[in-house]
Amino acid sequence: MTWTVAPEPPDSPVAKALWRAYYTEVSDRYYLLHRGHRTDPSELARELSRPPTTELSFPKGQLLVARYEGEPAGSAGIRLLADNTAELTRVYVHPKMRGKGGGKLLVLSAEAKARTLNATRIILDTRHDLTEARALYTALGYEETPPHNDDIYAEHWFTKPLA
Repeated sequence: MTWTVAPEPPDSPVAKALWRAYYTEVSDRYYLLHRGHRTDPSELARELSRPPTTELSFPKGQLLVARYEGEPAGSAGIRLLADNTAELTRVYVHPKMRGKGGGKLLVLSAEAKARTLNATRIILDTRHDLTEARALYTALGYEETPPHNDDIYAEHWFTKPLA
């Protein structure tokens, strides 16, 4: 079975479908853990109706889509910040495709893209309940750091030098 990773326009139907799957899962996980219910459908509709960010388009960044046997299976975004720092965002692999190496491939591909944007380090934030993500980042050499933003949903912050 084969994986491929390629750039994707953030406003493409494939990107929108992956954003819907990503947002639905992480939002539902948060609300189920903290409030005992799934995401309110109006919140989901509001988030999904927002225009795609230009930060995930060249020259500021890139959205990458992973395909497994040709089918869209996950995504990762990279956006360039100040001081040669890139931020990793929207890392997602469909649940039925997890455990097959797609997450690792997406993160490594995003790191390679960050290097082409002259980034010398990469940062990210995540939540405590996203244990699979934290395990992946740690396995790929990311180190937990003090907070680098004040995002209300961020509970863990990571960085990795890009050699």
